[in-house]
Order: sequence, then structure tokens, then C-alpha cells
Amino acid sequence: MGSFSRGYGFRFDIGEYFPRAVKTLSIACVSVFLLQELSRLIIGPAGWDFWLRWFGLSPYAATHGLRVWQPFTYLFLHDGILHILLNLLYLAMFGADLEHMWGARRFYVYFFLCGIGAGVIDIIVKMALDPHGLGTSLIPTIGCSGAIYGILLADAVLLPHRRVWMFPLPVTVSMRIFVVIMGAIEFFGTIGAAGDNISHICHLGGMLVGYVYLRRGSHLYNWRNVLSDWKQRRLRRKFEVYVREHRDKPPERPDNWIN
Repeated sequence: MGSFSRGYGFRFDIGEYFPRAVKTLSIACVSVFLLQELSRLIIGPAGWDFWLRWFGLSPYAATHGLRVWQPFTYLFLHDGILHILLNLLYLAMFGADLEHMWGARRFYVYFFLCGIGAGVIDIIVKMALDPHGLGTSLIPTIGCSGAIYGILLADAVLLPHRRVWMFPLPVTVSMRIFVVIMGAIEFFGTIGAAGDNISHICHLGGMLVGYVYLRRGSHLYNWRNVLSDWKQRRLRRKFEVYVREHRDKPPERPDNWIN
């Protein structure tokens, strides 16, 4: 992804890995993470809890406390340095190619659509399982992993033959196989409910929303064709009726001519 200059040296182009949208999102996540850590350092646990309570995605609070901003703000919060590093690494590795293909504006739309959509799905599922706020619907979810999984899905659809190194194994697989494996892990993680503090529902929700967005043009394709054919037949019948009604009628003689 780096570029070679015409001289003897090697020129690393960081813009290839961090185009405008990816760079802006990374800066936003890092800035909020630093505020989280400073709050915990200066105020203590209460400072950390403030961010989780008001800006993390708590399904019960979002629905009963009317904290409607949480499906958006939870994307920028992270729990520890490893969490944010992994998310930003995936964002740079797989999001940069999408932004180069789509442009910054469409990438922003896709990122937030997958992230917010994953949050909404997380709310729906957890509120269905715990409607009275006695357990899982009280636990806040943070991180942009839902949007990241949507990006992975988009790479699998648009760049299915891209090779991915399965770290730490010394093997590479296609992007399509990699995403199938990741999706299977999240699916079985959701079924197992192993208590690993990972919102597998959010990850699967991001992939689902991304797939629906990318395939939106093919949904109900046959039904749209039927409707289009019916409209064309209707217009054709109207035209045939008009021709029959005016076929034997002589043309009118104009009173004047206009140049």
C-alpha cells in the first residue's frame, strides 16, 4: 500500500492507510479515549462511569431514559488501549480501500449507518430479552466494532479475492472466507453467551445492516420488474386507444402559421 519513488529510496505514503474519513474517525476515537482516561485518572471510577452512563449504549436507558444520542456516541468510546488499537487497526486496514473506492462522503454514510444500525439492533434484541431492565439491557456497550464488522462485510462483497493473513497462523485466506469465519465466530459467541464482555449481537448487527445496504438494489427486484412491466403495458394500451380514436379524424386546418 506504500508507494515507491523513482529514486533509490522507499517513500511511505501514510495517506494510503489514512485517507480523510478514516483519519478523522481515528482522531475522534483517540480524542474521546484520552478524555475517558483523563477522567478516570483525575476523578476516579466516577469519571469513567460518567462516560459509560451518558454516552455508552445502554438499551434500557436509551429507550426509557430517552437518551437517543447513545446509538451514535457509543461508537467513539473504548475500553482500554487494546480495544481501541484493534478497532483502529481494522479501520485503517479495511476501511481505507473502501474510502478510496467510494470517497469520504459515502464512507461516512456507510460507517455511521452500520454503527448506528448495529446499536439499534442491539437495543431491540436486549430489550426483548430483558424488557424490565434487570440484567443485560442495563449493561452499556461501547466501541465502533459494529461499524468495523460492516466494513469487513463490504470488503468481502466488493473485494472477495483480497488475501488476508490469519494472524498468528502463517496462512492467508480470501477476504470472503475471512469474513465468513469472523461471522461464524460472532454467531456462535452469541449462542454460547460465554460472558466474555463482547457484544456479539452488535457485531452481527453491523454485518447485517451493511449487507442490506449493499444489496438494497436487488431487494424485491422481481416485484419491481413486474410493476414496471405493468406500467409499460398500461401506457401502451392508452396509446393504442388514442391512436384508434384519432385515426380517421382529419387534421385541423390552422388559422395562421407561426415561424
